[in-house]
Amino acid sequence: MAAPHILIIDDSLAETRIFTALLEKRGFQVSVACNGQEGIQVAKARQPDIILMDVVMPLVNGFQATRELTRSPETAHIPIIVCSSKSAETDRVWATRQGAKAYLVKPVDPKLLLATIAQFIGKADSHG
Repeated sequence: MAAPHILIIDDSLAETRIFTALLEKRGFQVSVACNGQEGIQVAKARQPDIILMDVVMPLVNGFQATRELTRSPETAHIPIIVCSSKSAETDRVWATRQGAKAYLVKPVDPKLLLATIAQFIGKADSHG
């Protein structure tokens, strides 16, 4: 079976590098998009197993991208974990309303990130 594929949608090169290094070390395939608009296109084309979504990005923000991805039949099945520096409860609630499955505040603890991913990857793998 192929390694689980994670799409990181984040405009911060530093964050993207940190997440990519952590995930590749754990055997995941990683794709990267630098804004919500590109992320939507990559998600539709590559069909990742899970998406890590930043909120504050140019063109299309993470809330908008999450809403579009969770409402599109092509991508509605892909769990989205929002990883944002926005720590207010209203942001967490809003992300959930847009369809996000989890909300982590940056800087994200690597163990928490991996545990959160495992909740969804495990579910994706359990039917096979």
